[in-house]
Amino acid sequence: MALEILIVDDEAPILRSLKRTLSQLIASNVDTAASGEEGLEKCHHKSYDIIISDLNMPGINGIDFLKQVAQFSPETIRIMLTAYGDVEYVLDAVNNANVWSYLRKPWDDRSLSVVIQQAVAMRKLLVERTALKQALIQTEKKRKRSVEGFIGESSALQDVYHIIEKASPSNASVFITGESGVGKEVAAQAIHNLSKRKLDNFIALNCAAIPSELMESEIFGHVKGAFSGAVGNRDGAATMAHNGTLFLDEIGEMDMSLQAKILRFIQTGTFQRVGSGKLEKVDVRFIAATNRVPQNAIDDGLLREDLFYRLNVISLAIPPLRERGDDILLLATHFMNYFMGEEDKQFSGFTEDAKKVLRTFSWPGNVRQLQNLIHSCVVMNDGPLLSAKMLASQLPAEQRKIAKLAPEKVEPTLSVPNLPTSAANSQAGTEQVDGSEAANPETPHQENAITTDDSVVIESLADIERKAIQEAVAYYEDNVVKAAGALGVSPSTLYRKIQQW
Repeated sequence: MALEILIVDDEAPILRSLKRTLSQLIASNVDTAASGEEGLEKCHHKSYDIIISDLNMPGINGIDFLKQVAQFSPETIRIMLTAYGDVEYVLDAVNNANVWSYLRKPWDDRSLSVVIQQAVAMRKLLVERTALKQALIQTEKKRKRSVEGFIGESSALQDVYHIIEKASPSNASVFITGESGVGKEVAAQAIHNLSKRKLDNFIALNCAAIPSELMESEIFGHVKGAFSGAVGNRDGAATMAHNGTLFLDEIGEMDMSLQAKILRFIQTGTFQRVGSGKLEKVDVRFIAATNRVPQNAIDDGLLREDLFYRLNVISLAIPPLRERGDDILLLATHFMNYFMGEEDKQFSGFTEDAKKVLRTFSWPGNVRQLQNLIHSCVVMNDGPLLSAKMLASQLPAEQRKIAKLAPEKVEPTLSVPNLPTSAANSQAGTEQVDGSEAANPETPHQENAITTDDSVVIESLADIERKAIQEAVAYYEDNVVKAAGALGVSPSTLYRKIQQW
């Protein structure tokens, strides 16, 4: 594609010479103007890739002309044409970002070729940058803040939204994974609400909350007399979900023999009520979920591999709250507004220290924990602002210390970020249960320490590991990711140990 070039100079021979040379050097459409005023007129009617302007011209000089061009067309490459003695003025224009480069008069074809080739390369970069910026703007416009109960605009949630919207119109089974409290049932409900089945029932069963001896009846129903207490026929979840969606939460907690019946139900669409020999057929869309890693559940004999593959047509992984950035503040604000209405309270927002706690806390209980924490804070306090102290009062003691809100906060004992090698390498020490002790390497725990005959105190590897982790987390101001990097372990390892303590 030919470049659009404008040459501005009050000397006609220079205009003719430059135009002829440029046309030979590069594929271009070259326009000319005899003054800065004429150049501006042409710029208002046409967009140029490169503009070459003389410095000294009657009327608007070259610097003022290019300065005006820079205001309405900043991506145009602006080159100053100048005599040898005018270089200091041109350098001033370059430093003020009005001029990209300059060309001396008289010029030689080699110098002109080099300047133009560099200008073409720069113009290409600017065009690509503009296209990328526009694409990012469009992406931000398309970025969703919520979808059917989900609230958040992080990149991790955008992927979740995309899968939900793509999977919803289908009848394909969906398998949802994620830690407890991340919103797996909310995702299942969203898929149902956006599907063609939305006018029929969404039936959710928590397989971990129902005794195994009652689970088959809960799913398939029973007939009168099927077992003691069965005083009449009863529809199960399968019947109630006909033409709708059946959500089996924590499916890895279901008895393996019942998983075999579920597999057959999925394959055939038929089932038998407990105590009945009659086959019934329904049309059900299946969604299942687990807070375990599916392959680990299969290896541990908790989940049938064939059932997993049958359900895992579409995979949906819900990220933990700690990986969702400022979504935490969006959710906290949403919960505050909701519970203010429920409890007839008035809050106007969060203090800066409360926002810091919300952002940096690890949230082992995920969205459910955040929701309950905000609810309790709204109930137990009066506004106008919710503070870190209010949050601390509703956190368990061990989590209060992790959130750096305890009265006796852990102080770092390291003067440099390099941690002891022995502590960094002891990744598999014994886990401690009590999390109330402070990290002081000079005061070992008596029950875990060994005193030799020489009165030298030897600490257990578990104590050394724990102190190293506490010191690292305190040193990096509760940034678990940085602390994990310094210790040479994964962040998930630290989150798990901190939660267990």
